[in-house]
Amino acid sequence: MNYPAASYGVSKSANHPIAKTFNAAKKHVASRTLKTLHWNNSTLLQGDVVPAIVALKTQPGPDLQIIGSGNLIQTLQAASLIDEYNVWTFPVVLGRGKRLFGETAKPIALRLVRAQVSTTGVVMSTYVPGSDIRPGSFASADPSEKELARGKKMANEMW
Repeated sequence: MNYPAASYGVSKSANHPIAKTFNAAKKHVASRTLKTLHWNNSTLLQGDVVPAIVALKTQPGPDLQIIGSGNLIQTLQAASLIDEYNVWTFPVVLGRGKRLFGETAKPIALRLVRAQVSTTGVVMSTYVPGSDIRPGSFASADPSEKELARGKKMANEMW
């Protein structure tokens, strides 16, 4: 829906495979500042983005995707409009950055439906909204034999 990498398709040769794909795709751009778009097959969403996305989701066509826009993700997550989360975790620590889900994010449980690790260590996980979050612990009711043994080592300060 929002393609902040729009300049990628424009800046690359028209024959570049990635540029061809992006340029051919229908793009719906959510922006608070843009008045016109100059990228091929782009439509500027007018007004409030939530009703605009609700309307788009009722139309036939390919799945809608959000690429790289944390602000839009947070807005649509709060409105329960995201059906699937594809999260790629890269094996680097940068020490700072923008949170994918901010302090105003609506609490929801996510259910892992697919996971794959690339040859470079990128973990590609796919989640769907799950059930309501139930307060409590993630610990199992009965500790495993391994956990009991670890507890004994900790008690004897042998860990």
